[in-house]
Amino acid sequence: MQSAGELDRAAARRLVALVCAAQVLVQIGAFFWPALLPRLAPMWGLSNSGAGWITAAFYGAYMLAVPILVPLTDRYDPKRIYLLGVGLTIVGHGLFGLLADDFWSALWCRALTGIGWAGTYMTGLKLLADRVDAKMMSRATAGHAASIGISGALSFATAEWLTYLAGWQSAFLVASLSAVCAWLIIAIIVPAQSHKPAKAADGKGLYDFGPVFKNRSAMAYALAYCVHTLEMSALRGWGVAFLAYVAASTGNKEAVISPAVLVTALGLIGTFASLFGNEMAIRLGRRKLVQSAMFASVLLGGTIGFLGTASYTIAAGLMLFYGFVIWLDSSSLTAGAAGTAEPSRRGATLAVHSTLGYAGGFVGPLMMGWTLDLSGGMSTFGWGVSFAAVAVLMLLALIAFWWIRPRELAGDRGH
Repeated sequence: MQSAGELDRAAARRLVALVCAAQVLVQIGAFFWPALLPRLAPMWGLSNSGAGWITAAFYGAYMLAVPILVPLTDRYDPKRIYLLGVGLTIVGHGLFGLLADDFWSALWCRALTGIGWAGTYMTGLKLLADRVDAKMMSRATAGHAASIGISGALSFATAEWLTYLAGWQSAFLVASLSAVCAWLIIAIIVPAQSHKPAKAADGKGLYDFGPVFKNRSAMAYALAYCVHTLEMSALRGWGVAFLAYVAASTGNKEAVISPAVLVTALGLIGTFASLFGNEMAIRLGRRKLVQSAMFASVLLGGTIGFLGTASYTIAAGLMLFYGFVIWLDSSSLTAGAAGTAEPSRRGATLAVHSTLGYAGGFVGPLMMGWTLDLSGGMSTFGWGVSFAAVAVLMLLALIAFWWIRPRELAGDRGH
C-alpha cells in the first residue's frame, strides 16, 4: 500500500532515471582537480601537503554545509535545496576555470564546489527516498550511487581529454556548463513535491540531531561510511599521482594505459561493484556483505603501496582490484542508513551519515599527503606507509561495525 507522496512504479522509475541523469551531469567535474593534480601542482609550486589541502577542501566544505542543507529537506521540497546546490556547483567550477592560478584561489573554488555538492548529493537521494516505496528504496539508492560513480569515473578521463583539446581551464568551464544542464532537468522536468513533509513525531527541532545519534543501527552504517569514504577519497585523490610515480620510477613513462584512464576504469569497475554489492546484501544479508568488503579492504590497503611500486602492471592490477573492494559496500552502507532511519528524520539522518562520510573524505587525501611528506616523499616506503595507515583505520571501523550489529533492511536476507 502506498503512503502519501509515494509514486506508482512507472512514475518512480522515471523519477529515478531523471535524478540519476542529473547527478551524472553535475558530478562530471568533481574529480577534475585530482586528475590534473600531477600537471597543476608543479606548475603552481605546491607541496604534497598543499595539493592534499586543495583536494580535501572539497570534502571539508561539504562536511560543514551538509548538516545545514540536508535537514531542510525534512521540512521543504528537496527539489528546491537540490537546485541551490547545483547552482553553487556551476559557480564553483566556472570560477576555477576563470580565476584559479595558485593554492588559495584553487582551494576556495574547490570549497565552493564542495558546498554545492552538499546541496546536491544527499538531497537527490532524499528526493528519491521520499517518493518511492521501501522495497524499491535499496535499488533506487544503488542506481543513484551508480550514476555518481559512473560520472566520477569518467571525470578523470574527461579532464585529461578536455585539457588535451583546449587546456585545463576549458575542462572546468565545460564542467560548469554540464551542471547547468543538470539544473534545467530538475527545474523543468521533475515535478514539485505533492505533499508537505510530515513533522517529526518526537516534536524535536529541525536541527536537533539527538534522535539520529540514538539510532544505533543508522549510526553503525554512518560510521562505516565515514572510513569507507576516507579510503575512497584517498585512492581517488592520489591514484593518478601514485600510478604516475610508478610509471616514472620503473621506466614505464609511456604506459599504454595512462594513469588517468586507469583511474577512470577503477571508478567504472567500482560502480559495477556497488550495484553488485547491493544485490549481494539483499541476498546474503547486509551485515555480512559489509563486513566482508571491509576485511578485504584491510588486506589490500596494507599491501598495495609496498607491492604496487614494483611495476606499473602490478600497480594497475592491484588498484583496480582494490577499487572493486572499496566500492563493494558503497550503496549498501547508504541504503542501510536511509532504510533504518526514522522516516520523519530521514533528511537529518542522511545529513549525519553524509557529514561523517565526507569528514572521512576530507581526512583521506590530506592524510595521504601528510604521510608522504613525513615519510620522505614519494617512494616505496612512503606509498606503503600511506596506504597502510588507511588500512589500520578500516580495521578499527570493521571492529566497531561488528560490535554494533546494525539492522538489515526490508527485503534483505535475515530481516
